[in-house]
Amino acid sequence: MIREAGVSDKEVSENALRELTKQLQDYKDEALQSRYTIENLSSSLEVSRGGYNKVIDDLKSQLKDAQDTAVVANSEASLWKQTLLEKSAGFPSLLNNISYFEELRDSAIAGYLIRKSHPAAKASELVREESDRRRKAEYNLRKIQAIIDYYENIAPFLLDFKDQLVEDDGAVFEEYSPEEAEDPVTKYLTKEEYRKLSPVEKNTLALKRFWDRPKSKWLIGRLYERYVGYIYEMQGYDVDYMGIFHGYEDLGRDLICSKGKDVVIIQCKCWSQFKTIYEKHIFQFFGTVFEYKDKYRDKKVTAKFYTSTKVSDLARRFAQELNIELVENFKLKEEYPCIKCNISKVDSSKIYHLPFDQQYDNTKIEPKNGEFYCENILDAENAGFRRAFKWRGAKSE
Repeated sequence: MIREAGVSDKEVSENALRELTKQLQDYKDEALQSRYTIENLSSSLEVSRGGYNKVIDDLKSQLKDAQDTAVVANSEASLWKQTLLEKSAGFPSLLNNISYFEELRDSAIAGYLIRKSHPAAKASELVREESDRRRKAEYNLRKIQAIIDYYENIAPFLLDFKDQLVEDDGAVFEEYSPEEAEDPVTKYLTKEEYRKLSPVEKNTLALKRFWDRPKSKWLIGRLYERYVGYIYEMQGYDVDYMGIFHGYEDLGRDLICSKGKDVVIIQCKCWSQFKTIYEKHIFQFFGTVFEYKDKYRDKKVTAKFYTSTKVSDLARRFAQELNIELVENFKLKEEYPCIKCNISKVDSSKIYHLPFDQQYDNTKIEPKNGEFYCENILDAENAGFRRAFKWRGAKSE
């Protein structure tokens, strides 16, 4: 330090001390500021470290949840895959899981009876026994229902035979003699009516009641096929009633109508107006038409699908692409000319058959031979035809 003129040593020392004190204070201030900065940085770092750790913990938690979900998904996928493989056997794996769930529920009820303030050991054991019996019955019921649903899905024509009514005529026949009971007319007349009325009156009344009475789905389907077949017979076609004669073996070809080389294959579905024809029915019908075309390549084959209800939009599009003509909302006209007037090739006897007669479906009408359909009994009788007797087969020589 350069001493100014007239300044004593003491003043110089005091000035130097003040300068050093000021510098020291500046250093202290800077150190304090640095400390604050370091503390702030440390605090920020701690906060960042905490946030980082939280993010890591959240990611670990999400990873664990994803792994747990994957385990459950793999388990469910395995069960689902196994279930699909078992669909033709009634889904036993799925049913076993359902039974296990119900067993846990039933065990809880039985356990409550044991643990309650006034234990009921016998009741608890009875609950276990009856619950086990019920679960086995429900397992078998579900399995059978699943198999039925599977078969109905792959073979839609089975639905036509569902809910058939079985008529028990034993009580009716007890009122008639054995010879009288052989006449199907007795199903529709009282004993007094049968014995009092003339043949024309009896047959006319029986035919009317046949149409008026409720019918099974199977019989309605049969009458529907007859009606559609009748329409084609009136157009000159030779009609084979495959559904009536071959049942399940008709392969979905209910009617085969032939005129020369022209063949119309028809499937008939007389269903409730609230039911809908879906694409699976169209696919099945197409398959059987294709099989027929491949077998009879010299024929000009067309396909028609008659139904008393409607067809889904998708099924309609498929039918159009597969060249299947749809006839929707085509209703069964009851009391159409359904009486078959047939002339025997054996003895030229004139016989008429009513829709409930034994040989009705075996009788073919050939107009060129003087045979015809008519609507009422009186017309048949006036044309010289008599009612068919019960057929007992060809007589042996």
